[in-house]
Formats: sequence, structure tokens, C-alpha cells
Amino acid sequence: MTRTIVASGKKEIAIGFDQPFCVIGERINPTGRKKLAAEMVEGNFETVKADALAQVAAGATMLDVNAGVTAVDPNETEPPLLVETLKIVQSLVSVPISIDSSVPAALKAGLEVAEGRPLVNSVTGEEDRLEAILPLIKKYNVPVVAISNDETGISEDPDVRFAVAKKIVERAADYGIKPEDIVVDPLVMPIGAMGTAGLQVFALVRRLREELKVNTTCGASNVSFGLPHRHGINAAFLPMAIASGMTSAIMNPVRPQEMEAVRAANVLMGTDKDCMTWIRSYKDYQPAAGGTPAASPAPADGGGGRRRGGREARRARTGG
Repeated sequence: MTRTIVASGKKEIAIGFDQPFCVIGERINPTGRKKLAAEMVEGNFETVKADALAQVAAGATMLDVNAGVTAVDPNETEPPLLVETLKIVQSLVSVPISIDSSVPAALKAGLEVAEGRPLVNSVTGEEDRLEAILPLIKKYNVPVVAISNDETGISEDPDVRFAVAKKIVERAADYGIKPEDIVVDPLVMPIGAMGTAGLQVFALVRRLREELKVNTTCGASNVSFGLPHRHGINAAFLPMAIASGMTSAIMNPVRPQEMEAVRAANVLMGTDKDCMTWIRSYKDYQPAAGGTPAASPAPADGGGGRRRGGREARRARTGG
């Protein structure tokens, strides 16, 4: 059974088909958040601190940390800012970290200060990206997110996206990186623009599990982009993706509806032993007056919206 091991300085977790779904908190990302970006540039990390604590309290298994505040000379500005952000987050929470950057120099700087065994987010199928990122993954012995796009961009053909993922896994093997250290993002398309997007990704996840034997992730909110009441779509998508074999997602854990869906899926998939996480999280649950469900309580387990704009923006900057 494939298990991707990630760890902080205090806590180790496994991402795997037989493990509870890994919720990677997306909020520490200034892309699309002008106020947060301005704060970080000024050296103000109060929102970063609040987001870190709130996401873990809401159930995040890991936290994604991104410091891409500007496209102007990121090779100079992003590495020190990412290092400072990582140090602050690691001082506040015990969960593992996903180091998120499109700048190799920033990833290297982040890996030098990261505690434990972080996840690196990310590598794509472009040759220059493979040559820049895979040596870092090997050197620091860490797992990496592999995004299924290459020099041709993002294909609407799921067979092409599978082929890109396979290429990355094979190239990683050339560096001695094992499949269990590759977490593939098959790329979720907006269902409002492509009616088969859900069916595509479910089939792709099953294929990645069965043929490449790799763990998977995605930006969960991509599926609902452009639609009203996005959290309703996201909350339906997540259990269906989990049942198809998806083992993690970059998402907003502060959204109760989506976290309830993840915890319920863990119960039904048999990864919440004796339903104990569900019981601890909801033992005091009470419907609101009038029969409308009350907001979900914060979980007792401390385990695991909008985010993909960051990755989409990076692709736009690089032409990928």
C-alpha cells in the first residue's frame, strides 16, 4: 500500500489509500489576497499567524505555505520572505508543511529551514522544471506534488494528463525518487465549463492509483469555479473523489460544510477507526433553531475555497 510520509519537527503523518484523507490548508497564500500580500511585504505576519492557527483548529492535517507576493524579481524577493513565513508558521503549529513556490531558489531556501519532512509543491512536466526541481527533491529526500501539465499547457484530454503524470513519475525514478514520494495532481477542471470534469478526474484518480500506484491531490475548489454556492459543489465533490482513491486535497478547512464531508467520507471509507474522530468532532452537535444545521464545531482531533488562483497565476507567468 502506497504511503507518502511527511513530517514536521514534532509530528509525522502518512498520506495513503488506507489513511484518513489529508486536508492541506490553503489559506497561507497571498495570491488573490491583496491585503495579505501587502501585509507580508511590510513584514506584518498577523494574518499568517491567525490563518495558521485557525486552519489547524478547524482540522487541517497539513498547511500549505506560499510567499509569492509579486511577479517582480521573485528570485530575489521570494526566498527570504518564504523562509520568514515558514519559520513563523512552524513556531505556531505542529502539523507538517507543504512548501509552495514556483521559484526553485525559494524552494531550496525553504527546504533549508523546514523542520521534519515537508511536501514540496510543486513540479510540472516541463523539462526545465523537472531539471530544476527533481534534484532538490532527491537531495533533501522529500516528497513532491506533480502537476499534470507540461510545455503544451493543460490538456482537456484526461489521457494526456495521465501521460504527463507518468512522465514525471518515470523521470523522478531516474533520480532515484520512488513513486511513494510523488503526489500527483491530475488537475480538476471547472464543472461549469466542462460537464465531464467530475467524471474525468474520478477516472483519472482511479487510474493513477491502479497503474502508477501514486497518491493524489487537487485544488478542490477548482471544480466549482464560476458557479453559485460553490461550497455545496465542493462538499459533494470531495467524498466522490475520496471514494475514487484521492488521498489529499489543497482546500480551505475553515469551511464547515466541506470538512463535514471529508470526515463523513473517512467514516464511510473505514479510515476513521471506530468513528472516533467523527464522535469527538460532533458529540455536542446541535441543530440550530428552525431545523437549520448549526455551524460545525471545531474538531477535537486537530487533524485536516479558493486557492488555485495561485497555481493558475504561476502558470500564467511562466506560460505553462
